[in-house]
Amino acid sequence: MSVDQIFEKLEQNFNADAAQGLDLVFQFDIEDDKTHHLVIKDGTCKLHEGPHDDPSVTLIMNSETLQGIVSGETDGMQAFMAGQLRAEGDMMLATKLGELFNMG
Repeated sequence: MSVDQIFEKLEQNFNADAAQGLDLVFQFDIEDDKTHHLVIKDGTCKLHEGPHDDPSVTLIMNSETLQGIVSGETDGMQAFMAGQLRAEGDMMLATKLGELFNMG
C-alpha cells in the first residue's frame, strides 16, 4: 500500500462525531516519502499534501510504521516507546488519533 493510499484509508475511517468542536492540524512527516497534514475542524477532516505552517502536532515516522498504525497491527504508543515514532508539538494530541480514526 502506498503512503497516499494509507492516508486515503485514514481519511475514509474518520470519526466525525469525535471531532465536533475541534480545530487541529496533524502533520505526518514520513521519512521515506512525502509530508502530509490532516486539518480537523468542527467534525470535518481534509487531507493535504505537504507541510502546514503551524501544525498542532507533528508525527515523524517511516512509511512502514505509518501502515502498521493505520492497519491496527502496530500500537502507536508502543511505536513511540520503541523510537519508531517521534512527536513534536502537543504530544497529547497524538493520543487522540485513535478516537478520531477507526484504526484496523
